[in-house]
Amino acid sequence: MTDTPAIDLSRLRPVRPDLRLPTLRAIFALMLREMTTTYGRSPGGYLWVILEPVAGIALLALIFSLMLRAPPLGTNFALFYATGLLPFQAYNTIAGKLAGALTYSRQLLVYPRITFVDALLARFVLNTLTALLSSGLVLVGILAVYTTQAAINLPAILLGFAMAAAMGGGIGVMNCFLTSRWPIWRTIWGVAMRPMMLISGVMFPYESIPQPYRDWLWYNPLMHVTGVMRRGFYFSYDAAYASPAYVFGLALVLGVTGLLFLRRYHRDILEL
Repeated sequence: MTDTPAIDLSRLRPVRPDLRLPTLRAIFALMLREMTTTYGRSPGGYLWVILEPVAGIALLALIFSLMLRAPPLGTNFALFYATGLLPFQAYNTIAGKLAGALTYSRQLLVYPRITFVDALLARFVLNTLTALLSSGLVLVGILAVYTTQAAINLPAILLGFAMAAAMGGGIGVMNCFLTSRWPIWRTIWGVAMRPMMLISGVMFPYESIPQPYRDWLWYNPLMHVTGVMRRGFYFSYDAAYASPAYVFGLALVLGVTGLLFLRRYHRDILEL
């Protein structure tokens, strides 16, 4: 009778820590797929990501320079509108991309290694990095071309972008569930968001809005985003009304609620 060799338990590797690696690979693969399909097949590719905000800022600066002698803050129209428009567009892009994450990756979600969380994270990371890069290039270009006399406060600038990304992520995840469950919600949300740029401090600072509308607009989280962003460029602008805690808290509530609904109903959504 042959003795069974003893098993050295110390050489066995745990299974649970390795479960994270396929998720990271899935997220990276989804990011590469979107980079190829979104930017690789269009003329100009990533160049349009930079040209779009530049065109918007130039148009706003031209129109308001004909109406006003000086911008509401500082001396340069392009910088004033860039500090409002860039974080707004970052939020808008992230929210829109996340809202369509399940639809975009529907065919890949049948594989057990890819989950709806992977699809959401891939879109959030890719579009956040893209918005941050394009915004940085535009702002550096404005500071290099114009004499703006800006006092750069990098922590405030990064905080403003973080608030915009968080708000875009929270609303995007919630809208991902709502638009996937009820497609009519996409149209309703699109109509409701059309005046958002006008009431988010992009063209006018919060302090210039008369009462009682100023108090009402305080509850618009994007108003806080533009305020913190402009605090990073204008030394005399304090934006005392801005509350990062309010923005991050609201984004967290919306994001967690959307994830809970998606966890419960994502299989039903994919079968529609």
